[in-house]
Amino acid sequence: MEPGLKTHVSGGTATVTISNTGKRNAMTVQMWRELPPLLARLADDRAVRALVLTGDGGTFCAGADIGSLRDASGASQGLAVVAEEALAAFPRPTVAAIRGYCVGGGAQLAAACDLRFAEEGALFGVTPAKLGVAYPASATRRLVRLVGLSAAKYLLFSGELIDCARALRTGLVDEVVAEGELDKRIAEFTAVLASRSLLTQTAAKELANGTWDVPPEEAEARGAHWAAQARESGETAEGAAAFLERRAPRFTWPEG
Repeated sequence: MEPGLKTHVSGGTATVTISNTGKRNAMTVQMWRELPPLLARLADDRAVRALVLTGDGGTFCAGADIGSLRDASGASQGLAVVAEEALAAFPRPTVAAIRGYCVGGGAQLAAACDLRFAEEGALFGVTPAKLGVAYPASATRRLVRLVGLSAAKYLLFSGELIDCARALRTGLVDEVVAEGELDKRIAEFTAVLASRSLLTQTAAKELANGTWDVPPEEAEARGAHWAAQARESGETAEGAAAFLERRAPRFTWPEG
């Protein structure tokens, strides 16, 4: 089977599967190119409430397909950065579902997701030091914010692989599940996401991701904007009514 990105949408969840099983799901140049427009199409689909990124078979992604990058030279890292930024900017919640190796470009993609759930036995590594590559500034900043300065330096300086327990301690992973339970847990969690207010999720994602590098007054203005949206759309009223009536809320934004 040719390497590529497989997409499936069901129950409000879009699942994007990295598929290059002969090379532990390494990302080819073409796959890096395909990811941003694929994400744009899914973002335009109003039925999609959450996105799951995973790998085919027993591996998430072992990084970039080094053989396919030889001819692309310096352009390959630029393609990876564009793909990473497109994933980070996806407007709805994103979850990396990780089995096996999550290394190099795979770790870069996982870090660009909002959350990371891993199956026991998964291994993680940020490996540019093994290849003499300068890790992109955007990916470095994201890694530092995710795991802290010291843990980021450990990963970047050494290129060593770490297990699930250490990844969980550092914040690289949000949840670890038993072997064979990952699909079930992801389905449960994305169902929870789909039942919550999309307005709240969209606002929270923008404010959490976008308030680091802007003046405080700009961040406050965006917070005020979203608070007004919640009131005017009826989302807050519906949430309060559902709580008082002891029923599930019927959130309708942005349709309502």
